[in-house]
Amino acid sequence: MAKLEQTIHGNFQEVLNRIESGIINGSMSASLEDSSDFRTGDARCSVRVFERYSYAGGNRVSLNVTLFQVGDGVIHLSAITSGGSQAIFFKLNTWGEEAFLDKLRELL
Repeated sequence: MAKLEQTIHGNFQEVLNRIESGIINGSMSASLEDSSDFRTGDARCSVRVFERYSYAGGNRVSLNVTLFQVGDGVIHLSAITSGGSQAIFFKLNTWGEEAFLDKLRELL
């Protein structure tokens, strides 16, 4: 599992659109598996779950991205990958997870 957390300045919808299109167009096998959006008062939260095939690991990995913003404040981003391990009892070969997260880092 790999994780990225940071704050971003900008327009919430533009950041979300950039992430969605960048991840999907950044890999032949990438797909948006599901999404969820919430609003309460002036708070906003969007969750996206992406998946793609990892040639390095020989398996599929997922990337879960959550954006949260109150009013026009900073956007909080949390991104977590999973599924890149091939071992039964401990994690081996997490290159695919790191590579998926690196693609998100490029977009930001």
